[in-house]
Amino acid sequence: MLELIESASQPFAPLIGVAPLMRRAFLNEDLKPLGAALLTRAQNNPTDANAYLDCSTVLQLIGHRDIALSMQHQAIEMQALYSLPCHHAAPRLRLLVIMGPGDLMANTPIEFLLEDADVSVDLLYLTLDSAWPEIVPDHDVMMVAMAESEANQPLLRRVAGLVANWPRPVINLPEHIAVLSRDGVCAALQNLPGVDMPVTVRADRATLQALGSGAITVAALLPQDDFPLIVRPIGSHAGQNLDKLMNKEDLVSYLARVSAERFYVSRFVDYSSADGLFRKYRIALIEGRPFVCHFAVSSHWMIHYLNAGMNESAEKRAEEAACMAHFDEEFAVRHAAALQEIYLGMRLTYLGIDCAETRAGDLLIFEIDNAMIVHAMDPEELYPYKKPAMRKVFTAFRQMLENARQSFVTV
Repeated sequence: MLELIESASQPFAPLIGVAPLMRRAFLNEDLKPLGAALLTRAQNNPTDANAYLDCSTVLQLIGHRDIALSMQHQAIEMQALYSLPCHHAAPRLRLLVIMGPGDLMANTPIEFLLEDADVSVDLLYLTLDSAWPEIVPDHDVMMVAMAESEANQPLLRRVAGLVANWPRPVINLPEHIAVLSRDGVCAALQNLPGVDMPVTVRADRATLQALGSGAITVAALLPQDDFPLIVRPIGSHAGQNLDKLMNKEDLVSYLARVSAERFYVSRFVDYSSADGLFRKYRIALIEGRPFVCHFAVSSHWMIHYLNAGMNESAEKRAEEAACMAHFDEEFAVRHAAALQEIYLGMRLTYLGIDCAETRAGDLLIFEIDNAMIVHAMDPEELYPYKKPAMRKVFTAFRQMLENARQSFVTV
């Protein structure tokens, strides 16, 4: 860390980037001294955009989101274009990534996907107010990385107009990313064979208050469904204020503690296995082919890998290892038709899927997104099986870029 602090303290030093910083946070290293060094550098060099952007990342990682986003805003106003460090002296492919402002879940995690690849990566941050630069770096492939959100919908429309006739291949067109809202995905995937995607609707606070008081029934929102319901504020992530409500009384209690004005509502699906445990997959779908990124086992229906107890349970890790070892001939085969329909319906060359299997054997979709975090940061002593599995993901992603370049040249 001392070496990194010393390097980061130098005026106008190269960008460190998200991946190296998050890796250190993942290992529970203290990032505060590095953040202080970057902040001092930014204060001493007010035009050093790399310092501002790296400091923003560190501040996010240590829990100061609002200040972090303010620093990111300053960095983007100062400079829209950033270059990631490349570990290859002679990169074989040049990638231009279109980024949007926001936290660490606001864009495709490109740095993890290409951390050791022979690819030079330039990040171009765009906002609604920023002008498209007169000159952009020469590149072989462009990728739109910004995720869907209500705030990003106008930006995605703007970018769609800018890249509509781009003279290079474009991966993940913004108009297709714009469909990735929870209700948008739900509408796109309804009635697909082998897919269970609970109908998801938007409801304002007044509507949920009416439901809680008994003035309306669940059928007024979800004609085929009833309690229990899953409710979450629109725009929330990582399970924040996500809850299962068993009845009207639960809904009244939920609204008393959650101040949001607009929500997503859907039916709850009990996807527990015969042993009573819940199992969730994170899949990367790359050019239509599925790759497992993690597999979590938990006694709770709301699974997040970091709180599923995987570190503490050798039995759970053994199950994940077996899942990863046999994924291609088991899960991928069982759901091949459903995954192909999802790929064709979403029209995105790269996307992530959080999913499970229902008791009936269907693919239960929780979320589809182009910005899900996938990584190979887990300690090898506990997870020796993960790096080979993730290497498959990274290799497929690199090949996707090459295929895009080659198909464009061929055309």
